[in-house]
Amino acid sequence: MGKYFGTDGFRGKAGEVLTAEHAFRIGRFLGAHYAEAENKTGERAKIVIGKDTRRSSYMFENALAAGIVSSGSDAYLLHVTTTPCVSYITRTEHFDCGIMISASHNPFFDNGIKLMNENGEKMDDGLQDMIEKYIDGLLPEPEWKSGDRIGCTVDFYSGRNRYIGYLTSIAAGSFEDHKVGLDCANGSSWMIGRAVFDALGAKTYVINNEPDGLNINMDCGSTHIGKLCSYVAEKKLDVGFAFDGDADRCLAVDEKGNVVNGDKIMYICAKYMKKNGQLPSNTVVTTIMSNFGLYKALDRAGIGYDKTAVGDRYVYEDMKAYDHVIGGEQSGHVIFRKYARTGDGIVTAIMLMNVMNATQLPLSCLADEVEMYPQVLKNVHVDDKDATLADPAVMEAVSECSRELGENGRVLLRKSGTEPVLRVMSEAGTQEECEKYVDRIIAAMEKAGHLR
Repeated sequence: MGKYFGTDGFRGKAGEVLTAEHAFRIGRFLGAHYAEAENKTGERAKIVIGKDTRRSSYMFENALAAGIVSSGSDAYLLHVTTTPCVSYITRTEHFDCGIMISASHNPFFDNGIKLMNENGEKMDDGLQDMIEKYIDGLLPEPEWKSGDRIGCTVDFYSGRNRYIGYLTSIAAGSFEDHKVGLDCANGSSWMIGRAVFDALGAKTYVINNEPDGLNINMDCGSTHIGKLCSYVAEKKLDVGFAFDGDADRCLAVDEKGNVVNGDKIMYICAKYMKKNGQLPSNTVVTTIMSNFGLYKALDRAGIGYDKTAVGDRYVYEDMKAYDHVIGGEQSGHVIFRKYARTGDGIVTAIMLMNVMNATQLPLSCLADEVEMYPQVLKNVHVDDKDATLADPAVMEAVSECSRELGENGRVLLRKSGTEPVLRVMSEAGTQEECEKYVDRIIAAMEKAGHLR
């Protein structure tokens, strides 16, 4: 991770950590970078921008566009749309770069800038490092364009409609027999979600689709799914889907009002894909934080799995490198690589509906095959993360716990990427066992003198 850009873009409190000046300078750099490349072909570079519903997103949209056109490239504005929409439009409409303004599931006062390459994938770290150097004044200022060399700003509402048409095309059939609830988190999916499910014939019920710039993710969406659980049960719906602020995540709710998380969604879809010859590598890509119950269920189904570091970026990189077609996180970042280059909440919902349609089974029945293990996760402040992880006493405590659990659970110790914190996690047959093993590892860290 760099000074400004982490694994999911430049993110922080709008107006403080991330300012309009930052956005303008990012636009200046990208406009100049791609204009220089395109000058060789005689074409003007094109950069497409989308945003979520945060109040500050409008400020950043204008700042980015101003920076881009001042450097001689064209800025195309999708306006309020989802992160996967920007990814799709970037790669299918031959843009040089895509930008999404969003802090995903964070509250409204945060915001972020996510950069994508011409393939709709997350931007290369090398280019982001150059942007950071430019922001800090370590690279020369690009030429200020004038006259007809100034770029154009183009309203590109039509791009959203193309994306909606694409989404409806990947459904295997009509959803007319299903009552579907959507929680749009007062975010990017507030119009697109209903448009897609209505077009596919579902009886669509939508909540949290009245954004005011301040209520995005506020007690709603995939990070606060309780309201959708109650809503699905009260309205006697067949299924519910909860998205986050930029709709790259999706969690589901079955007809009984129970949450179906990303691990269960991956299992349901992967099992169906395997049965129908759509899982050529016979592998699901997970992160190290996926539940032990998922791995048990995949073992029973004869499906392999890879484990990556936490973050959908790492999941996608593994999928691309080894040609896997499905992967994701428990949080609902699920990637279907045939259809998207990033997590796409609406694609995930459609794929799950396809399975429900094909099997004629309720979601609760499909999800029951994965028994989620109890899990305890504790954050521990330490003096030195690497030294603590390398301490023989701590390593021995982890090994002892792993040996005792055997095939009935696991322990995991990993670093926070932003704080002097280690995350100690255990999964076992009972909550009490989880607590016991986590506390034993923390006690070893304390005895070795690493706790702060």
